Amino acid sequence: MSDSAQHSAASAPHNTADSTVPDDAQHSPPAPRTPAGGAGLAALLTAPDRALIALDYDGTLAPIVARPVDAVPAAGALEALRRISHAVGTLAIITGRPVDALLELTGVEKLPGLGELVILGQYGLQRWDSQSRTITSPEPLAGVAAVRGALPEVLRDAPAGTVVEDKHQALVVHVRRTADPDAALAALTPALTTLAEEHGLEAAPGKKVLELRPPGHDKGGALRELVAARGARSVLVAGDDYGDLPAFSAVDEMRASGLPGITVCSDSPEVPAVLRERADLVVGGPAGMVALLEVLIERLGG
Repeated sequence: MSDSAQHSAASAPHNTADSTVPDDAQHSPPAPRTPAGGAGLAALLTAPDRALIALDYDGTLAPIVARPVDAVPAAGALEALRRISHAVGTLAIITGRPVDALLELTGVEKLPGLGELVILGQYGLQRWDSQSRTITSPEPLAGVAAVRGALPEVLRDAPAGTVVEDKHQALVVHVRRTADPDAALAALTPALTTLAEEHGLEAAPGKKVLELRPPGHDKGGALRELVAARGARSVLVAGDDYGDLPAFSAVDEMRASGLPGITVCSDSPEVPAVLRERADLVVGGPAGMVALLEVLIERLGG
């Protein structure tokens, strides 16, 4: 997710070995640690043309860095996306970033030979796909402008290093570059939460950030809508932060109703423990995610 310190691609996962993709993943099949995850993976491999793969961006396809504008795709990520876009029914990136920012960072729209890709930005508020090559986006809520105007005063005494990221549809307060990010976030959260609620927004936590955004939009809702629209018969979801938990919950609900699915955690020392514990499969950060995509491509003949 957004704005976290960069970690080594070789960062060790925090779960037992059977929950990880090994370093030689390009030669070994992934091994989900849960029966439900195994069934989800089996369904994807059996009928890839009806499968949906939905990936987070920051921390999953791109290493986490101090400045969001520097978060370029991990080595091999774009090629893996290109190849797997032809191997499965639907490939999607579901991100908290604005679509235009993601397109600029990745250059994916100019990727030669790209198959069908859907990007859902700002938790599903915005959309782009490789067929239409157009961005659809609603007008921002009035509360966003009000919060934008009020933030300088609210943050007047904020610790040095506090930065505001303007996403147009939402505003994100980053504290990673402060002297004590955890203390800074704890100190700022009450006032920022009150400000958001006063203007009809919600304050959503992330890694060293608090996002003030329209309520009712999360990755779970975006995933459900995409699965329904595409008629997917299996789903793989990958992420690394609190914002990915609603998508994990959506997969749980789908599995309960008979649609197989698998959840993947792109691990690092900053991944919330709850996300890591709920994942069917844990991989070693963006490099591990690329390795997983590559083994899927190999298995699917993509």
